[in-house]
Amino acid sequence: MLCGLKITNFAIVSELETQWRSGMTAITGETGAGKSIAIDALSLCLGERADAGAVRPGAKQADISARFDISQLPKAQQYLQEHMLEGDDDECLLRRVVAKNGRSKSYVNGIAVTAGQLKELGQYLLSIHGQHAHQLLLKSDQQLHLLDEYAGHGALLEQVANAHHTYTNLHRERQQLEAKHAQQQAQKQLLEYQVAELDEFSLNEGEYADIEVEHHKLSHSQQLLEGSQQQLYALYEGEEQTINGALQQSAAAIAELANIDNALEGVATMLNDACVQVEEASRELRAYCDGAELDPQRLQYLDERLGTAVTLARKHMVEPEALVEHHQHIKAELEAICVDDQRLAQLDEEIASALAAYQQHSLALSDSRKHAAEQLGELIGASMHELSMENGRFAIELDYDNERTPSKQGQDRIEFMVSTNPGQPLQALSKVASGGELSRISLAIQVIIAQRVTTPTLIFDEVDVGISGPTAAAVGKLLRRLGESTQVICVTHLPQVASSAMNQFFVAKEVANDETYTQMQPLNKQGRVDEIARLLAGDNISKATLANAKELIAAHG
Repeated sequence: MLCGLKITNFAIVSELETQWRSGMTAITGETGAGKSIAIDALSLCLGERADAGAVRPGAKQADISARFDISQLPKAQQYLQEHMLEGDDDECLLRRVVAKNGRSKSYVNGIAVTAGQLKELGQYLLSIHGQHAHQLLLKSDQQLHLLDEYAGHGALLEQVANAHHTYTNLHRERQQLEAKHAQQQAQKQLLEYQVAELDEFSLNEGEYADIEVEHHKLSHSQQLLEGSQQQLYALYEGEEQTINGALQQSAAAIAELANIDNALEGVATMLNDACVQVEEASRELRAYCDGAELDPQRLQYLDERLGTAVTLARKHMVEPEALVEHHQHIKAELEAICVDDQRLAQLDEEIASALAAYQQHSLALSDSRKHAAEQLGELIGASMHELSMENGRFAIELDYDNERTPSKQGQDRIEFMVSTNPGQPLQALSKVASGGELSRISLAIQVIIAQRVTTPTLIFDEVDVGISGPTAAAVGKLLRRLGESTQVICVTHLPQVASSAMNQFFVAKEVANDETYTQMQPLNKQGRVDEIARLLAGDNISKATLANAKELIAAHG
């Protein structure tokens, strides 16, 4: 439950710190005093969107802290543990700081978090029911949400949402593939032709470079053979003086001279080695000449293949060296299109299967809703009687339509039906309920659902607008009864509701030095009597009014 709230420089609040108790607490005050200021601050502290307007004029930042007792809140404890946000003992401290530029920082137990995390944690701590809730009651999606909250079938809702997610993803994939398929048909035909052409040519990796080398060699084969033979004759096989013969003569002459002066022995050795090298080179050159052949057919083949490669490369606007890589690339493109075509054929079966699974879960959810709708309708009807609508009847109509476009909420159509006068048939809530009746029905639903959901702290922000007299007293009893099992905070202007509370705060506004300040003070027993009297009679408070105020408070013990 909420234990403490500290507000600094928020809206028209300069400094405010309040302590809160269990049971029902009423917040009252003059019109325009800012009775909802604490509720607005709590909303911000629980992750609602922040803006620069939250900061008090002249201040650098607004700072709001809310302290909760979570000793009896296992879900909140689990959330803190899972996100490593545990604090000391059984308390949880939420804090929100908003700068004057609108930027904000959020903290849980002193640890920085996102505003989204504040909101996630907040759902386990507190629930706020605003004064416009009855207007939302007319919307079918809100009616379905309220029924689901009462039913408490979260697992079924999750199953339907997951099945819907699967179905919509498959359906979206099919739409994208269909659009892609239409665009790809012309491209597919071109790719099929190009791939077939390159498949037929069948150029291998690195082959173009090898062809270029071999073509260059064969195109100069005559020159290579003639030149090699000439050099072979010059080195070794010539009829006249050869290089090998000249070297042998020089080597012999130097060898004789080395017998006289051994300083020439090195020269003699080198000349002998040169003779050996020349003989070896000559043998290699002879082998080359014997193996060399002129192959005009091979040259023609290489010439044609080289020319085709260049032509295809120009046609595909790539370099000849990149033709193999380009071939593999467009082949992969064609395969991808073929895979998409196959996937398109598979998707119809998968979509049908996903739709069947979705409808199975949706039907199970609908059955659960029908059971809960009957119970909730009876409870709301009984509450209407308590709230001075003695002849009121209430029912919830559900219509399951498996032909309806799937949604993550299922395939139910819902309508809240009401009759407020004897003999009047049940009709849609939006057609027959007056503003005051709608407000009372909305309050009854919120109280019933609050009891079912068991949120630890419930805040009702002027939900009693449009009611008075005996009905107001009935609302007060309803909220007090709810406060016996959970913490209830109610912003109200009705003495009958305020007197039903176990605790009460008074909100006042004052102006000093051309600045407006809002204060919120807890009321003692006499303070409550005076405030209830003010709510009864305004500024004209008499002894009779005070006595009436005491009676109203005493009536609740």
